[in-house]
Amino acid sequence: MSAKRDYYEVIGVSKSASVDEIKSQYRKLALKFHPDRNKSADAQEHFKEISEAYAVLSDPSKRQLYDQHGHAGVDGQYSTEDIFRGAGGNFNDIFNDLFGGQGRRRSGGFESIFENLFGGGGFGNFGRQAGSDMLYETSVTLEDVLHGKQIELDLQKHLDCPDCSGTGCQPGTSKLRCNDCNGQGQMRVGRKMGFSTFVTVQPCRKCHGEGQIIEKPCKKCNRGKVKGTKHLSFQLPPGIDNGDYVMHGEGESIPNGENGDLIVRVRIEEHSQFRKDGIDIYCDANISMVDATLGTEIQVITLENPETMKIEAGTQPNSILKLKGKGLPRQNSGRRGDQYVRIVVEIPKRISKDQKDLLKEFSGLE
Repeated sequence: MSAKRDYYEVIGVSKSASVDEIKSQYRKLALKFHPDRNKSADAQEHFKEISEAYAVLSDPSKRQLYDQHGHAGVDGQYSTEDIFRGAGGNFNDIFNDLFGGQGRRRSGGFESIFENLFGGGGFGNFGRQAGSDMLYETSVTLEDVLHGKQIELDLQKHLDCPDCSGTGCQPGTSKLRCNDCNGQGQMRVGRKMGFSTFVTVQPCRKCHGEGQIIEKPCKKCNRGKVKGTKHLSFQLPPGIDNGDYVMHGEGESIPNGENGDLIVRVRIEEHSQFRKDGIDIYCDANISMVDATLGTEIQVITLENPETMKIEAGTQPNSILKLKGKGLPRQNSGRRGDQYVRIVVEIPKRISKDQKDLLKEFSGLE
């Protein structure tokens, strides 16, 4: 295992840097290395490193301890969980700014930093981890984007055991409080460094951080979980776009842990007649040279019913006409985009002698 780098070096600031300077520099690095934005192999490790450095340097007491004793001082007194404890407001402030307080699953909230990068399950509950995420890919048509799409899905995953209702205990029994940690799930171990005593918080070895033990295990399952099938029925809303959408808690489940998420990956199919640009759509309409010259009315296809469009006399090739409000809906909004129609004037490849004479006569009149 490689030695930890200096926290100030990791953030890229001097030891005399103010809290605002540290915060500003961390914001830039977080935007660069956040795993949802940076898919390189080492992005997560970089993000973990800068987040740990910021958690220490943004906390006055932890920073003072680090300045005096270095990594040994911080690691001797704080577990990884403790390093981040109390820094949640600092992280949430930054990530709400960067990601708008929402975004893809675990897009940078303070709890997500600890859970995903450091393998924990939230503070005060050692060993409580999350099940793996599951991925479901689906394609939608532009008509689905307009109206929405109903999805029926059967997921193969671990479910709560029907015999023990997910407790992992034989029917009629229950979990017992762990005597070693008194139900806390953690043990505090003290050690001396010079004139100071540092306390390290560790998960209880007997109950593996759960605070409870199973004395009589259920004979039909593995710690409360069995393999099975769960049926999901949900609606992709109108205005859905390419991307990943999260159904929280619908992923894989593990004993004594949080469920993972179901990631619904949506891809919009190419349409044979329309091209999508945001919430606007584009199509072509063919008219004759005569209709372009004299004007006419044509029927134009839309994603719903055909619409009548007036072609003014003298309409030029490649003119763009608009059908207002005939595009795609914006998700969670009542607004719809527009449909733009490019006029394609068809030039006949073969004409009769009389038609040629008429065209020549017309040309001579100009």
